[in-house]
Amino acid sequence: MIEEMRIRGLGVIDDAVLPLGAGFTAITGETGAGKTMVVTGLGLLLGARADSGAVRAGASQASVAGVWVVPPDGAVSDIVTDAGGELEPAGDSAELYVSRTLTTEGRSRASVGGRAAPAGVLSSLAEELVVVHGQSDQLRLRSAAAQRDALDRFGGDAVADALGTYGAVFARWRALDAEIADLVENRDRRAEEAARLREDLAQIEALDPQPGEDRELNERAERLANAEELRVAASVARGAISSEEGEPDVSALISEARRALDRVTDPQLTEIGTALEDLGYRAADLALQLSGYLADLDETGPHELAAVEERRAALSVLIRQHGSLDEALALWGSGSARLAELDDDGDRIERLQAEAAQARAEVDAAADALTGLRTAAAERLSAAVSEELHALAMPDARLVVEVAPGIESTHGRDDVAILLAPHPGADPRPVSKGASGGELSRVMLAIEVVIAGVDPVPTFVFDEVDAGIGGAAAIEVGRRLARLAERAQVIAVTHLAQVAAFATNHLTVVKASGGAVTASSVRRLDGEEREAEMARLLSGLPDSDAALTHARELLGLSTAPN
Repeated sequence: MIEEMRIRGLGVIDDAVLPLGAGFTAITGETGAGKTMVVTGLGLLLGARADSGAVRAGASQASVAGVWVVPPDGAVSDIVTDAGGELEPAGDSAELYVSRTLTTEGRSRASVGGRAAPAGVLSSLAEELVVVHGQSDQLRLRSAAAQRDALDRFGGDAVADALGTYGAVFARWRALDAEIADLVENRDRRAEEAARLREDLAQIEALDPQPGEDRELNERAERLANAEELRVAASVARGAISSEEGEPDVSALISEARRALDRVTDPQLTEIGTALEDLGYRAADLALQLSGYLADLDETGPHELAAVEERRAALSVLIRQHGSLDEALALWGSGSARLAELDDDGDRIERLQAEAAQARAEVDAAADALTGLRTAAAERLSAAVSEELHALAMPDARLVVEVAPGIESTHGRDDVAILLAPHPGADPRPVSKGASGGELSRVMLAIEVVIAGVDPVPTFVFDEVDAGIGGAAAIEVGRRLARLAERAQVIAVTHLAQVAAFATNHLTVVKASGGAVTASSVRRLDGEEREAEMARLLSGLPDSDAALTHARELLGLSTAPN
């Protein structure tokens, strides 16, 4: 439940703190005082779309902050933790701090559990924390989807599990059906792909390319194309190191230097002589390597260059077709599996068709089971809501929840319609056609009261749920809100004393004028102040003796046993 809410700079509200808490909170006030801004502020905390026009005139921003009392573990805790926020321990429960700021430029910032969060996180929390009903929600009750959702909520875990099972098998059947359609529709394209792939694999197999072969061939071709220049360079280098024609060379000079040092005795010169000996060995080794290089050049010729160029040309065709030699080799590694898959299309379609037939049977069975559970739940919901309507000053009304065959979808294949017969002998008609605004308000409230018994919601918010009613009907609406508050927190914006009388917490939005600017604040009412507000709601005269007497009578009625 929401323990407290603070609103700043929103509409006509300058700065107001709303102490809420458990039970039934009624919010009243004069027309234009800003009662609706309370619901607007709560909507902002729940992720509703931010409207910069709601920022109070003269203010740079509006802000709403709320403290929720929530379980320390469960869905709410998981959402907050995933958003990076934290819950504050509070005995057996926990406190969640949520805020939303809106600027005149239309920018919006939200905070959940002390951490900045997108508005979507607030919307996820709203699904776990609160149900809001206003005039627009009454209109939504006219939609088939809303009526189906109401029935499914009443059906509880049994309907939810059946709907989950149906959704899973329906999704699997749709996926199989789509895969079969794709295979059949694209059979020719896949056959062409298989032919191309078979040709590509044959070409790669025939060439048998090796990893890095293209780079090695490029180096080899470069070497062969410059063979004469390479031969001259290697010959000159070998002659300088070791000449066979008696010319002075490095090896001879090193040998002469070493013999000169061998004739004398000195430790330092001996060490240098050893180094010269090693240098001589190294020079001989280099001369041998150069001789081998020259021999290899002599053995190669134009015929080898032609063979290299021919191999390079064959690989270049492969590279142009596949982008690179590595990609061609990758295709060689994976192409066989893909070709087997493409060649298996006929058998695969048959296997998929068998799987789809089995999935279709599972869909039919799951849909039938869901329809059966919905039908049974519809009978119970019809009886329970009709009984509630009798207590809401509609003694002859009869509500019928009808489950009929409909178009198959992810929600099943049932059309759910809520029908109302407001008078004896009247045929049940869809609430979208046969219910007035006041009747629709009571139908909606009756449904919520009944559903709350099997699908509890922590907090209900009603924005003028009493629109279009009065007198005895209004008293029963107040009584039912009080009954609902026994299982959940109830917050109701109302203009009827008959409803407010049943509240355990009465707040009023007070309008004050400061020059040309009107501001509102919120006060909790008790005792004589509450009686005066009730009298104002009844007659518009807070000091009227008759109205005060009536107010006290209503307050007494609200505390009397049902």
